Amino acid sequence: MNVLIIGASRGLGFEFARQYRAAGARITATARDEAGLARIAELGAKPLKLDVADAASVSGLAWQIDGERFDVVVINAGVYGPTTSGLETPTEADFDAVMHTNVLGPMRLLPQIAEALAPGARVAILSSRMGSIALRTSTVGWLYRASKAAVNSVMKDASIALAGKASLVSFHPGWVRTDMGGAGADIDVATSIAGMRTVLASVKPTDTGSFFNYDGQRLAW
Repeated sequence: MNVLIIGASRGLGFEFARQYRAAGARITATARDEAGLARIAELGAKPLKLDVADAASVSGLAWQIDGERFDVVVINAGVYGPTTSGLETPTEADFDAVMHTNVLGPMRLLPQIAEALAPGARVAILSSRMGSIALRTSTVGWLYRASKAAVNSVMKDASIALAGKASLVSFHPGWVRTDMGGAGADIDVATSIAGMRTVLASVKPTDTGSFFNYDGQRLAW
């Protein structure tokens, strides 16, 4: 199996790379800095330097993966932004940082990877239950919520554009004990990634455009 992981320097992305590598997959994984690239290389994966918030960086991805045929692609890179509890208007800088990374990043990446997908490939975008409108009962982190609702829309459009070639899904990874999730979160990183890998392995073309919990439960938009 040939796997591409976008945003693998730590947390969920790194664990995706670790678990797929342990299962014998060939891994290409990206990071923004030299420390992250070194961690990826230590796994026996191929490191690529990439910043999803930088247009020039992403525009160079296609030639770096030219000739590859990836069976699985995971787009993991994301940021939370400001911690808010109500209708606290974000600064332009915070808005731009979150939306550029979480929404524009995947919109830049998906055209770059389209030609490098193997027939029947599976593409996962790490979203969040916080992006669901139907399931929403809180306003905490409303900028992050808006970005994840938007990236679900991006995934859905890409699933239509790539129908017949690849199956695309969004994932809620669970509330995970990472730098973003915090120490008080529900599950550990290994549990989250193992669950998503199991779901990805069972995704069929009829599932394309779906929103899944890490344990396979379908989530409302």
